[in-house]
Amino acid sequence: QGQLVESGGGLVHPGGSLRLSCAASGFTSPYYVIGWFRQAPGKEREGISCISGSDDTPYYADSVKGRFTMFRDNAKNTIFLQMNNLKPEDMAIYYCAAHWTGGIRTVQAVCNERNVHAINYWGRGTLVTVSL
Repeated sequence: QGQLVESGGGLVHPGGSLRLSCAASGFTSPYYVIGWFRQAPGKEREGISCISGSDDTPYYADSVKGRFTMFRDNAKNTIFLQMNNLKPEDMAIYYCAAHWTGGIRTVQAVCNERNVHAINYWGRGTLVTVSL
C-alpha cells in the first residue's frame, strides 16, 4: 500500500518562493507517475507537474512553466516542487499523487486528469497561501 505525505506549505508574499516536499513510499515501479496537483477554492483540481519513474523529465502545465521545478531525491524517496515567483492565483491546496500507468498512459495524460477518482493515490495536501 503506497503512501504520500506532503509538507512545506505556508504563507508567502507575491513574488516569493516555497519548496514543497512529498515523502513517497511504495512507488518504486517505473510505471508509476508521481505528480503535483492543486485545487483552489471553487475550482477543479488541476495537475501542474508530473514525472514518471522511468524518465527524469517532468511535464509542466503552462500555468507554472518557467516558475516551478519538480525534482526528486531517489535515496530519500522524496519528490520536491520548487515554486518561484509565486502569484496570488497560485494559492491552493497542493496535493502529491501517484498513478500506476502500466506503461500505457503518458505522463501528460495523468497530469491532465481532472477526475480525482481516476488517480490511484493521493496525499492529504498542504496549503499554499500567496498574499501581501
